[in-house]
Amino acid sequence: MLRHVVAWKLAAEDPTTKLEHSAEIAARLTALVPIIPQIRTLTVGPNAVDIAGNWDVVLVADYDDADGLRAYIDDPDHQEAASYIRSVVADRASVDFIL
Repeated sequence: MLRHVVAWKLAAEDPTTKLEHSAEIAARLTALVPIIPQIRTLTVGPNAVDIAGNWDVVLVADYDDADGLRAYIDDPDHQEAASYIRSVVADRASVDFIL
């Protein structure tokens, strides 16, 4: 099993806009679960505690293996969601590790 973790810093400074963008990111990514069969689990949500240095949104998703992750990344529906995400984020960090 491979766990894919992605954190984003949103470009918006305004807290209301950040919440709107976080909600839209979550909606677009969770909508992929029934569409992309390689996704085993997927959780996404906004930062819940205002601590200096925390990032704004995180995704944690599991796949059987690296091929499953690559299939997810290359899927056109994911690419559409990723395009929106890129339009509202300032920075991205990701780690993939074996469970």
